[in-house]
Amino acid sequence: MSRWRGAGDSFRTQLVALTASITTLAVIALTVLVQLVLAQSTNRGIDRVLADRSAAVVSALTVDDQGRPDAPADQLAAGVAVYDGTGTLTAGSVPDADRDTYADLATAGRPRNLTPAGTDDIRLRAEPFTVAGPGGTRVTGVVVLTERLAPYERSERLALLVCIGAGILMVLLASGLTWWVARRALAPVAEMTRTADDWSEHDLGQRFDLGSGNGEIAGLGRTLDRLLDRVSAAIRSEQRLTAEVAHELRTPLTAVQANADLALLEDDLPPRLEESLQEIAQAARRMGAAIQDLLDLARAAGGTGAAERCALGEAVEEALAAAGAETDRDVGLVVDVDPTIQVLVPAPLVVRALAPVLDNARRHAAGRIEVSARVVRPGLVAVSVDDDGPGVRPDERETIFEPGRTGSSSGGDSGPSGTGLGLSLARRIARSLGGDVAVADGPLHTRFVLTLPAAPR
Repeated sequence: MSRWRGAGDSFRTQLVALTASITTLAVIALTVLVQLVLAQSTNRGIDRVLADRSAAVVSALTVDDQGRPDAPADQLAAGVAVYDGTGTLTAGSVPDADRDTYADLATAGRPRNLTPAGTDDIRLRAEPFTVAGPGGTRVTGVVVLTERLAPYERSERLALLVCIGAGILMVLLASGLTWWVARRALAPVAEMTRTADDWSEHDLGQRFDLGSGNGEIAGLGRTLDRLLDRVSAAIRSEQRLTAEVAHELRTPLTAVQANADLALLEDDLPPRLEESLQEIAQAARRMGAAIQDLLDLARAAGGTGAAERCALGEAVEEALAAAGAETDRDVGLVVDVDPTIQVLVPAPLVVRALAPVLDNARRHAAGRIEVSARVVRPGLVAVSVDDDGPGVRPDERETIFEPGRTGSSSGGDSGPSGTGLGLSLARRIARSLGGDVAVADGPLHTRFVLTLPAAPR
Protein backbone atom coordinates (compact mmCIF):
# COMPACT_ATOMS: atom_id res chain seq x y z
CA MET A 1 0.00 0.00 0.00
CA SER A 2 3.04 2.29 0.06
CA ARG A 3 2.25 3.67 -3.39
CA TRP A 4 -0.90 5.27 -1.97
CA ARG A 5 0.96 6.98 0.83
CA GLY A 6 1.61 10.71 0.74
CA ALA A 7 -1.16 11.43 3.09
CA GLY A 8 -0.48 15.10 3.44
CA ASP A 9 -1.14 15.98 -0.19
CA SER A 10 -4.23 15.70 -2.33
CA PHE A 11 -4.08 13.96 -5.70
CA ARG A 12 -4.60 17.31 -7.43
CA THR A 13 -1.61 18.81 -5.59
CA GLN A 14 0.55 15.83 -6.46
CA LEU A 15 -0.53 16.04 -10.10
CA VAL A 16 0.29 19.75 -10.28
CA ALA A 17 3.65 19.17 -8.58
CA LEU A 18 4.46 16.33 -10.99
CA THR A 19 3.49 18.45 -14.01
CA ALA A 20 5.56 21.38 -12.74
CA SER A 21 8.57 19.10 -12.13
CA ILE A 22 8.37 17.47 -15.57
CA THR A 23 7.85 20.83 -17.30
CA THR A 24 10.78 22.34 -15.38
CA LEU A 25 13.08 19.48 -16.39
CA ALA A 26 11.92 19.77 -19.99
CA VAL A 27 12.51 23.53 -19.97
CA ILE A 28 15.98 23.11 -18.47
CA ALA A 29 16.89 20.47 -21.06
CA LEU A 30 15.51 22.64 -23.87
CA THR A 31 17.39 25.71 -22.58
CA VAL A 32 20.66 23.79 -22.42
CA LEU A 33 20.08 22.43 -25.94
CA VAL A 34 19.25 25.89 -27.29
CA GLN A 35 22.38 27.35 -25.70
CA LEU A 36 24.57 24.60 -27.14
CA VAL A 37 23.08 25.01 -30.61
CA LEU A 38 23.32 28.79 -30.35
CA ALA A 39 26.96 28.60 -29.20
CA GLN A 40 27.88 26.36 -32.13
CA SER A 41 25.97 28.56 -34.54
CA THR A 42 27.66 31.66 -33.10
CA ASN A 43 31.10 30.12 -33.46
CA ARG A 44 30.41 29.18 -37.06
CA GLY A 45 29.09 32.67 -37.70
CA ILE A 46 32.19 34.29 -36.20
CA ASP A 47 34.42 32.07 -38.30
CA ARG A 48 32.49 33.03 -41.44
CA VAL A 49 32.82 36.71 -40.59
CA LEU A 50 36.57 36.30 -40.07
CA ALA A 51 36.88 34.37 -43.34
CA ASP A 52 34.93 37.04 -45.26
CA ARG A 53 36.96 39.88 -43.73
CA SER A 54 40.29 38.14 -44.41
CA ALA A 55 39.23 37.42 -48.01
CA ALA A 56 38.35 41.08 -48.48
CA VAL A 57 41.75 42.17 -47.15
CA VAL A 58 43.60 39.63 -49.33
CA SER A 59 41.72 40.72 -52.44
CA ALA A 60 42.72 44.33 -51.79
CA LEU A 61 46.44 43.60 -51.16
CA THR A 62 49.10 45.29 -53.27
CA VAL A 63 52.89 45.02 -53.43
CA ASP A 64 55.01 48.15 -52.79
CA ASP A 65 58.25 49.12 -54.52
CA GLN A 66 60.27 47.09 -52.09
CA GLY A 67 58.30 43.93 -52.86
CA ARG A 68 56.42 43.88 -49.56
CA PRO A 69 52.70 43.24 -49.31
CA ASP A 70 50.56 46.25 -48.47
CA ALA A 71 46.84 47.04 -48.10
CA PRO A 72 44.67 50.13 -48.52
CA ALA A 73 43.97 52.11 -45.36
CA ASP A 74 40.24 51.35 -45.50
CA GLN A 75 41.03 47.63 -45.11
CA LEU A 76 43.35 48.08 -42.16
CA ALA A 77 40.84 48.28 -39.33
CA ALA A 78 41.92 47.84 -35.72
CA GLY A 79 43.43 44.42 -35.20
CA VAL A 80 44.22 43.75 -38.90
CA ALA A 81 47.90 42.97 -39.59
CA VAL A 82 49.68 42.01 -42.84
CA TYR A 83 52.89 39.99 -42.67
CA ASP A 84 55.31 39.08 -45.45
CA GLY A 85 56.69 35.61 -46.06
CA THR A 86 59.32 36.04 -43.33
CA GLY A 87 56.75 36.93 -40.68
CA THR A 88 57.60 40.64 -40.69
CA LEU A 89 54.76 43.09 -40.15
CA THR A 90 54.38 45.20 -43.32
CA ALA A 91 50.95 46.83 -42.80
CA GLY A 92 48.33 47.29 -40.11
CA SER A 93 48.66 47.24 -36.32
CA VAL A 94 48.91 44.62 -33.60
CA PRO A 95 47.24 45.00 -30.16
CA ASP A 96 49.88 44.96 -27.44
CA ALA A 97 48.03 42.31 -25.42
CA ASP A 98 47.98 39.91 -28.37
CA ARG A 99 51.41 40.57 -29.87
CA ASP A 100 52.74 37.05 -29.12
CA THR A 101 49.67 35.38 -30.56
CA TYR A 102 49.92 37.47 -33.73
CA ALA A 103 53.62 36.55 -34.02
CA ASP A 104 52.73 32.83 -33.79
CA LEU A 105 50.13 33.18 -36.55
CA ALA A 106 52.37 35.33 -38.80
CA THR A 107 54.01 32.26 -40.33
CA ALA A 108 50.91 30.03 -40.56
CA GLY A 109 50.96 27.80 -43.64
CA ARG A 110 47.20 27.30 -43.74
CA PRO A 111 44.08 29.20 -42.62
CA ARG A 112 43.65 29.01 -38.83
CA ASN A 113 41.00 30.21 -36.40
CA LEU A 114 42.17 30.65 -32.81
CA THR A 115 40.87 31.84 -29.46
CA PRO A 116 43.91 32.97 -27.42
CA ALA A 117 44.60 31.07 -24.21
CA GLY A 118 43.59 32.94 -21.08
CA THR A 119 40.95 35.06 -22.79
CA ASP A 120 37.53 34.49 -24.28
CA ASP A 121 36.64 37.93 -25.58
CA ILE A 122 38.33 37.77 -29.03
CA ARG A 123 38.85 35.29 -31.87
CA LEU A 124 41.71 35.48 -34.40
CA ARG A 125 42.18 34.24 -37.97
CA ALA A 126 45.36 33.72 -39.95
CA GLU A 127 44.88 33.73 -43.75
CA PRO A 128 47.94 32.87 -45.90
CA PHE A 129 48.05 34.61 -49.30
CA THR A 130 49.99 34.82 -52.51
CA VAL A 131 49.87 37.95 -54.70
CA ALA A 132 51.61 38.95 -57.93
CA GLY A 133 54.61 41.24 -57.50
CA PRO A 134 56.72 43.36 -59.92
CA GLY A 135 58.22 41.52 -62.83
CA GLY A 136 55.88 38.57 -62.44
CA THR A 137 57.17 37.61 -59.00
CA ARG A 138 54.98 35.94 -56.41
CA VAL A 139 54.78 37.57 -52.99
CA THR A 140 53.54 35.48 -50.06
CA GLY A 141 52.48 36.39 -46.59
CA VAL A 142 49.80 36.09 -43.93
CA VAL A 143 46.87 38.34 -43.00
CA VAL A 144 45.96 38.16 -39.29
CA LEU A 145 42.84 39.83 -38.00
CA THR A 146 40.60 39.70 -34.91
CA GLU A 147 36.91 39.80 -34.09
CA ARG A 148 35.57 40.81 -30.67
CA LEU A 149 33.12 38.35 -29.13
CA ALA A 150 31.30 40.72 -26.77
CA PRO A 151 28.36 41.47 -29.14
CA TYR A 152 27.83 37.76 -29.74
CA GLU A 153 28.01 36.99 -26.02
CA ARG A 154 25.40 39.66 -25.34
CA SER A 155 23.14 37.96 -27.85
CA GLU A 156 23.71 34.61 -26.16
CA ARG A 157 22.91 36.06 -22.72
CA LEU A 158 19.80 37.70 -24.10
CA ALA A 159 18.75 34.37 -25.63
CA LEU A 160 19.38 32.66 -22.23
CA LEU A 161 17.24 35.23 -20.45
CA VAL A 162 14.48 34.78 -23.02
CA CYS A 163 14.65 30.98 -22.55
CA ILE A 164 14.49 31.32 -18.76
CA GLY A 165 11.56 33.73 -18.92
CA ALA A 166 9.72 31.59 -21.44
CA GLY A 167 10.47 28.49 -19.35
CA ILE A 168 9.06 30.05 -16.18
CA LEU A 169 5.97 31.11 -18.10
CA MET A 170 5.61 27.59 -19.52
CA VAL A 171 5.90 26.02 -16.05
CA LEU A 172 3.32 28.41 -14.63
CA LEU A 173 0.94 27.90 -17.54
CA ALA A 174 1.33 24.11 -17.44
CA SER A 175 0.82 24.02 -13.66
CA GLY A 176 -2.18 26.32 -13.82
CA LEU A 177 -3.75 24.39 -16.68
CA THR A 178 -3.15 21.09 -14.87
CA TRP A 179 -4.67 22.48 -11.66
CA TRP A 180 -7.74 23.74 -13.54
CA VAL A 181 -8.21 20.50 -15.50
CA ALA A 182 -7.67 18.34 -12.39
CA ARG A 183 -10.06 20.50 -10.40
CA ARG A 184 -12.79 20.13 -12.98
CA ALA A 185 -12.08 16.43 -13.53
CA LEU A 186 -11.97 15.60 -9.81
CA ALA A 187 -14.88 17.80 -8.76
CA PRO A 188 -17.36 14.90 -9.15
CA VAL A 189 -15.07 12.68 -7.07
CA ALA A 190 -14.87 15.27 -4.29
CA GLU A 191 -18.64 15.66 -4.34
CA MET A 192 -19.09 11.90 -4.23
CA THR A 193 -16.70 11.71 -1.27
CA ARG A 194 -18.64 14.34 0.68
CA THR A 195 -21.94 12.71 -0.19
CA ALA A 196 -20.74 9.24 0.78
CA ASP A 197 -19.41 10.57 4.07
CA ASP A 198 -22.76 12.20 4.82
CA TRP A 199 -24.63 9.03 3.90
CA SER A 200 -22.36 6.93 6.13
CA GLU A 201 -23.41 9.08 9.08
CA HIS A 202 -27.09 9.61 8.35
CA ASP A 203 -28.54 7.46 5.59
CA LEU A 204 -26.89 4.23 4.51
CA GLY A 205 -29.76 3.51 2.11
CA GLN A 206 -28.74 6.17 -0.43
CA ARG A 207 -26.74 5.21 -3.54
CA PHE A 208 -25.07 7.12 -6.36
CA ASP A 209 -26.68 5.04 -9.14
CA LEU A 210 -24.58 6.59 -11.94
CA GLY A 211 -25.69 4.02 -14.50
CA SER A 212 -23.64 1.64 -16.63
CA GLY A 213 -21.35 4.17 -18.32
CA ASN A 214 -17.76 3.27 -19.14
CA GLY A 215 -16.22 6.39 -17.62
CA GLU A 216 -13.94 6.33 -14.61
CA ILE A 217 -16.41 8.33 -12.51
CA ALA A 218 -19.25 5.92 -13.30
CA GLY A 219 -16.98 2.99 -12.39
CA LEU A 220 -16.06 4.67 -9.12
CA GLY A 221 -19.74 5.28 -8.38
CA ARG A 222 -20.57 1.61 -8.92
CA THR A 223 -17.69 0.56 -6.70
CA LEU A 224 -18.81 2.91 -3.94
CA ASP A 225 -22.39 1.66 -4.28
CA ARG A 226 -21.21 -1.91 -3.77
CA LEU A 227 -19.08 -0.82 -0.82
CA LEU A 228 -22.02 1.00 0.74
CA ASP A 229 -24.16 -2.11 0.24
CA ARG A 230 -21.63 -4.20 2.15
CA VAL A 231 -21.18 -1.61 4.89
CA SER A 232 -24.93 -1.21 5.27
CA ALA A 233 -25.44 -4.97 5.43
CA ALA A 234 -22.70 -5.35 8.04
CA ILE A 235 -24.12 -2.57 10.19
CA ARG A 236 -27.66 -3.90 9.97
CA SER A 237 -26.40 -7.36 10.88
CA GLU A 238 -24.57 -5.96 13.89
CA GLN A 239 -27.63 -3.97 14.96
CA ARG A 240 -29.87 -7.02 14.69
CA LEU A 241 -27.41 -9.18 16.62
CA THR A 242 -27.03 -6.57 19.35
CA ALA A 243 -30.77 -6.09 19.70
CA GLU A 244 -31.50 -9.82 19.64
CA VAL A 245 -28.83 -10.65 22.21
CA ALA A 246 -29.98 -7.82 24.45
CA HIS A 247 -33.61 -8.94 24.23
CA GLU A 248 -32.66 -12.56 24.86
CA LEU A 249 -30.66 -11.56 27.95
CA ARG A 250 -33.19 -9.11 29.31
CA THR A 251 -35.94 -11.67 30.08
CA PRO A 252 -33.90 -14.14 32.18
CA LEU A 253 -32.02 -11.26 33.78
CA THR A 254 -35.29 -9.61 34.81
CA ALA A 255 -36.39 -12.91 36.31
CA VAL A 256 -33.11 -13.22 38.25
CA GLN A 257 -33.40 -9.66 39.58
CA ALA A 258 -37.10 -10.08 40.47
CA ASN A 259 -36.51 -13.32 42.32
CA ALA A 260 -33.54 -11.85 44.17
CA ASP A 261 -35.60 -8.81 45.20
CA LEU A 262 -38.47 -11.04 46.32
CA ALA A 263 -36.14 -13.21 48.33
CA LEU A 264 -34.69 -10.12 50.00
CA LEU A 265 -38.19 -9.25 51.29
CA GLU A 266 -38.05 -12.25 53.64
CA ASP A 267 -37.41 -11.23 57.24
CA ASP A 268 -35.58 -14.29 58.53
CA LEU A 269 -32.78 -14.57 55.96
CA PRO A 270 -29.39 -15.69 57.23
CA PRO A 271 -26.81 -12.88 56.97
CA ARG A 272 -24.60 -14.67 54.45
CA LEU A 273 -27.58 -15.53 52.25
CA GLU A 274 -28.90 -11.98 52.43
CA GLU A 275 -25.45 -10.65 51.42
CA SER A 276 -25.33 -13.05 48.46
CA LEU A 277 -28.83 -12.08 47.32
CA GLN A 278 -27.96 -8.38 47.51
CA GLU A 279 -24.87 -9.01 45.43
CA ILE A 280 -26.96 -10.94 42.88
CA ALA A 281 -29.55 -8.14 42.74
CA GLN A 282 -26.88 -5.46 42.28
CA ALA A 283 -25.10 -7.49 39.58
CA ALA A 284 -28.44 -7.98 37.81
CA ARG A 285 -29.07 -4.24 37.87
CA ARG A 286 -25.61 -3.54 36.46
CA MET A 287 -26.15 -6.10 33.73
CA GLY A 288 -29.56 -4.57 33.01
CA ALA A 289 -27.95 -1.14 32.60
CA ALA A 290 -25.38 -2.61 30.21
CA ILE A 291 -28.11 -4.34 28.19
CA GLN A 292 -30.08 -1.09 28.02
CA ASP A 293 -26.93 0.63 26.74
CA LEU A 294 -26.63 -2.01 24.03
CA LEU A 295 -30.24 -1.53 22.99
CA ASP A 296 -29.84 2.24 22.90
CA LEU A 297 -26.71 1.83 20.82
CA ALA A 298 -28.55 -0.40 18.34
CA ARG A 299 -31.37 2.14 18.06
CA ALA A 300 -28.91 5.01 17.66
CA ALA A 301 -26.96 3.17 14.95
CA GLY A 302 -30.22 2.41 13.21
CA GLY A 303 -31.07 6.10 13.05
CA THR A 304 -34.02 5.95 15.43
CA GLY A 305 -35.05 9.45 16.34
CA ALA A 306 -32.22 11.02 14.33
CA ALA A 307 -34.39 14.01 13.45
CA GLU A 308 -35.45 14.65 17.08
CA ARG A 309 -33.98 17.46 19.10
CA CYS A 310 -33.72 18.17 22.80
CA ALA A 311 -32.55 20.86 25.19
CA LEU A 312 -29.00 20.03 26.14
CA GLY A 313 -29.32 21.48 29.64
CA GLU A 314 -32.21 19.17 30.52
CA ALA A 315 -30.39 16.14 29.11
CA VAL A 316 -27.31 17.03 31.17
CA GLU A 317 -29.45 17.19 34.32
CA GLU A 318 -30.86 13.74 33.60
CA ALA A 319 -27.37 12.37 32.96
CA LEU A 320 -26.12 13.85 36.24
CA ALA A 321 -29.00 12.18 38.07
CA ALA A 322 -28.37 8.87 36.31
CA ALA A 323 -24.68 9.00 37.24
CA GLY A 324 -25.41 9.97 40.85
CA ALA A 325 -23.24 13.07 40.59
CA GLU A 326 -25.92 15.40 41.97
CA THR A 327 -26.38 13.41 45.17
CA ASP A 328 -22.70 12.69 45.84
CA ARG A 329 -21.87 14.87 48.85
CA ASP A 330 -18.15 14.22 48.57
CA VAL A 331 -17.84 16.00 45.22
CA GLY A 332 -18.36 19.68 44.43
CA LEU A 333 -20.34 19.98 41.21
CA VAL A 334 -20.32 23.04 38.93
CA VAL A 335 -22.63 23.05 35.89
CA ASP A 336 -22.42 25.76 33.21
CA VAL A 337 -24.69 24.89 30.28
CA ASP A 338 -26.55 27.48 28.24
CA PRO A 339 -30.25 26.52 28.48
CA THR A 340 -30.84 27.74 24.91
CA ILE A 341 -28.50 25.16 23.36
CA GLN A 342 -30.32 22.33 21.61
CA VAL A 343 -28.92 19.23 19.93
CA LEU A 344 -30.26 17.06 17.11
CA VAL A 345 -30.27 13.99 19.37
CA PRO A 346 -33.05 12.42 21.44
CA ALA A 347 -32.63 13.14 25.15
CA PRO A 348 -32.35 9.44 26.17
CA LEU A 349 -29.40 8.99 23.85
CA VAL A 350 -27.68 12.11 25.19
CA VAL A 351 -28.13 10.67 28.68
CA ARG A 352 -26.78 7.28 27.60
CA ALA A 353 -23.70 8.88 26.01
CA LEU A 354 -23.01 11.35 28.84
CA ALA A 355 -23.88 9.34 31.96
CA PRO A 356 -20.84 6.99 31.76
CA VAL A 357 -18.53 9.99 31.37
CA LEU A 358 -20.09 11.71 34.39
CA ASP A 359 -20.00 8.53 36.45
CA ASN A 360 -16.34 8.08 35.54
CA ALA A 361 -15.64 11.62 36.76
CA ARG A 362 -17.62 11.02 39.98
CA ARG A 363 -15.68 7.85 40.74
CA HIS A 364 -12.25 9.45 40.30
CA ALA A 365 -12.70 13.11 41.25
CA ALA A 366 -10.85 14.22 44.37
CA GLY A 367 -13.45 16.85 45.19
CA ARG A 368 -14.54 18.82 42.14
CA ILE A 369 -16.39 18.22 38.86
CA GLU A 370 -17.13 20.88 36.26
CA VAL A 371 -19.61 20.38 33.41
CA SER A 372 -19.78 22.98 30.64
CA ALA A 373 -21.08 23.19 27.09
CA ARG A 374 -20.41 25.46 24.15
CA VAL A 375 -20.88 25.60 20.40
CA VAL A 376 -17.42 24.87 19.01
CA ARG A 377 -18.40 25.49 15.38
CA PRO A 378 -21.61 25.72 13.36
CA GLY A 379 -23.48 22.46 13.72
CA LEU A 380 -21.44 21.02 16.60
CA VAL A 381 -21.76 21.29 20.39
CA ALA A 382 -19.08 20.17 22.85
CA VAL A 383 -19.91 19.08 26.41
CA SER A 384 -16.80 19.15 28.62
CA VAL A 385 -16.58 17.13 31.83
CA ASP A 386 -13.58 18.09 34.00
CA ASP A 387 -12.53 16.53 37.27
CA ASP A 388 -9.55 16.89 39.62
CA GLY A 389 -8.84 13.18 39.79
CA PRO A 390 -5.51 11.48 39.04
CA GLY A 391 -5.87 12.12 35.30
CA VAL A 392 -5.53 9.92 32.23
CA ARG A 393 -2.05 8.91 31.13
CA PRO A 394 -1.22 9.85 27.51
CA ASP A 395 -0.85 6.20 26.53
CA GLU A 396 -4.39 5.45 27.85
CA ARG A 397 -6.27 8.27 26.12
CA GLU A 398 -7.52 5.89 23.45
CA THR A 399 -7.26 2.50 25.10
CA ILE A 400 -9.75 3.40 27.84
CA PHE A 401 -12.44 3.47 25.14
CA GLU A 402 -11.80 -0.13 24.16
CA PRO A 403 -14.57 -2.54 25.23
CA GLY A 404 -13.78 -4.22 28.55
CA ARG A 405 -10.73 -2.03 29.07
CA THR A 406 -9.92 -0.81 32.56
CA GLY A 407 -7.01 1.50 33.23
CA SER A 408 -4.99 2.56 36.23
CA SER A 409 -5.81 6.25 35.95
CA SER A 410 -9.03 8.23 35.77
CA GLY A 411 -11.04 6.16 33.39
CA GLY A 412 -10.08 2.84 34.89
CA ASP A 413 -13.69 1.97 35.71
CA SER A 414 -15.33 3.22 32.61
CA GLY A 415 -19.01 3.12 33.24
CA PRO A 416 -21.86 2.80 35.63
CA SER A 417 -22.13 -0.87 34.95
CA GLY A 418 -18.62 -1.49 36.23
CA THR A 419 -17.98 -3.85 33.34
CA GLY A 420 -15.61 -1.66 31.35
CA LEU A 421 -18.30 -1.01 28.72
CA GLY A 422 -19.50 2.45 29.74
CA LEU A 423 -16.97 4.68 27.96
CA SER A 424 -16.86 2.33 24.97
CA LEU A 425 -20.63 2.44 24.55
CA ALA A 426 -20.66 6.21 25.16
CA ARG A 427 -18.22 6.72 22.30
CA ARG A 428 -20.09 4.35 19.99
CA ILE A 429 -23.41 6.06 20.70
CA ALA A 430 -21.87 9.50 20.16
CA ARG A 431 -20.22 8.48 16.91
CA SER A 432 -23.40 6.87 15.62
CA LEU A 433 -25.08 10.24 16.16
CA GLY A 434 -22.38 12.18 14.29
CA GLY A 435 -20.33 13.15 17.36
CA ASP A 436 -17.57 11.66 19.47
CA VAL A 437 -16.14 11.22 22.98
CA ALA A 438 -12.46 11.91 23.58
CA VAL A 439 -9.95 12.85 26.26
CA ALA A 440 -8.58 16.37 25.99
CA ASP A 441 -6.47 18.84 27.95
CA GLY A 442 -8.42 20.94 30.44
CA PRO A 443 -8.04 23.23 33.45
CA LEU A 444 -8.26 20.31 35.90
CA HIS A 445 -6.45 16.99 35.75
CA THR A 446 -8.94 15.18 33.52
CA ARG A 447 -11.23 16.38 30.73
CA PHE A 448 -13.62 14.30 28.66
CA VAL A 449 -15.31 16.05 25.70
CA LEU A 450 -18.59 14.79 24.24
CA THR A 451 -19.43 16.35 20.85
CA LEU A 452 -22.95 16.21 19.43
CA PRO A 453 -24.67 17.71 16.37
CA ALA A 454 -26.23 21.06 17.22
CA ALA A 455 -29.80 21.90 16.28
CA PRO A 456 -30.20 24.99 14.09
CA ARG A 457 -31.67 27.94 15.94
